[in-house]
Amino acid sequence: MPYLTLTEIEAVAREAHAAQTDKAGRPYAEHLAAVAEGVRVRGGSEEQIAAGWLHDAVEDDALSREWLDAAALPQTVKDMVLALTKRKGEDPEEYTRRILATPGARLVKEADLAHNADPARLAVLDEATRTRLTAKYAKVRGLLGLPDGDLA
Repeated sequence: MPYLTLTEIEAVAREAHAAQTDKAGRPYAEHLAAVAEGVRVRGGSEEQIAAGWLHDAVEDDALSREWLDAAALPQTVKDMVLALTKRKGEDPEEYTRRILATPGARLVKEADLAHNADPARLAVLDEATRTRLTAKYAKVRGLLGLPDGDLA
């Protein structure tokens, strides 16, 4: 069975998250597009770009684990998506260890964190939320061994 193309994966992700908005009320697909583009500009592979489009799908219940298991995707894409899927009650250390242990996943998380920590996105949030998220993203960046300065 041939694998889904990046165009098809983008369409699936946009449809799956169509009713969802981010913390600032923007369409969630904007975040997915930014992460996929962030992966691309960081030199990521097509498989990593695919994982960028799908990185929140299972965590957000936009697509089921069963869908992912059956999808016409390379196993490496499935592995990255599952590594990036934060589990309920999971501590950041456990989460980042799984990302680091999964080939390709760290670059996707780097692009995700960069977009999440974008000052323009954070600026529209209330100060308490902005402060909490900034600290959370910095902690995960540190656990992944990412430098603080690369937030673009």
